[in-house]
Amino acid sequence: MEQERQKKAKKKNKTFAIVLIAIIMVGASFGVYKYIQGQRHVETDDAQVEANISPITPKVSGFVKKYYAEDNQHVNAGDTLVVLDDSDFIIKVKQAETVLAYAKSNVQSSGANLQTAEANVQSTTYNTQAAEGNIELAKVRYERTESDYKRYAELIKTKSITDQQFEQAKADRDAAASQLEVAKRQYEAMTRETSARKSQAVMSQKGVSLAEALVKEREADLAYAKLQLSYCYIIAPISGTVSKKNVQVGQLVQAGQSLYALVDDQDKWVIANYKETQVEKMKVGQTVELEADAFSDIMFMGKIQSISPVTGAKFSLLPPDNSSGNFVKIVQRIPVKIVLDKNDNNKLLRAGMNVIVDVQLK
Repeated sequence: MEQERQKKAKKKNKTFAIVLIAIIMVGASFGVYKYIQGQRHVETDDAQVEANISPITPKVSGFVKKYYAEDNQHVNAGDTLVVLDDSDFIIKVKQAETVLAYAKSNVQSSGANLQTAEANVQSTTYNTQAAEGNIELAKVRYERTESDYKRYAELIKTKSITDQQFEQAKADRDAAASQLEVAKRQYEAMTRETSARKSQAVMSQKGVSLAEALVKEREADLAYAKLQLSYCYIIAPISGTVSKKNVQVGQLVQAGQSLYALVDDQDKWVIANYKETQVEKMKVGQTVELEADAFSDIMFMGKIQSISPVTGAKFSLLPPDNSSGNFVKIVQRIPVKIVLDKNDNNKLLRAGMNVIVDVQLK
């Protein structure tokens, strides 16, 4: 009996030794594997799928007339999503068109006034030139009659002419002097009138410029009214899937109010939050393997596009302040942006999904 117990004990010891050696070998192999993998790969499960999410908001306030998109519906860029009641905006466009037409008529009227003023300037300028010519003629006549008068004054002293001839020469000189004075006054009057006509033409030109500026202003008002009218039709800025619907027919919506969230289903990427101790050997362009929790049998591939210059904690609402003296060292995480390789499987991913990221360092 004693021998049998000794045999069983030896057998148990042998079995235990074999199991222990096997465990040690497995543990050592696993440790070597993890060490080698740690030299070639860096993993994290703190990663999520990201996508562009465009808020669909109206630019003007109004009542919803009709909407065309439901939750989780795919739409293309340029598709109409919501139509607002545009009655008030149509009236404003018509008012702007009427005011613009009136402003254009003022330009035509001001242009006609300017043409009349310019014609008056030309006419008075011609009359002024004629008056100036009359002065020259009157001067010639006066100089001739003055010369005759002086000659007759010498002749009357010697009784070579009659008193009647002398008096006639004097009368001719006085008449010529009066005509010269009248011609000068006419010239001065025409000069003043020409100046007034020119001032009137300048004012007419300013009136035309003002009317043209007013037309441009009214054109801008019309363009703005049409722009406001176009805002009654809310269109999709990108292709994607509609989500978070918050609109009903007859609802009064305000400018800037969120009606939909439009998720871009073409451009997706992953933000992986790696520990600061893991990014030492990471570089832009390194290959990445990704496994989504929702699709464990599908391997997604990508590349590192960029590494954040700051830790995620710096963008938090209340970033840590270690200068207070109450310091506890916490390993920080650095966001790493990973772009996915083009693949039809990428359509399966949804923004916010958790993924496991494995960066291949070598």
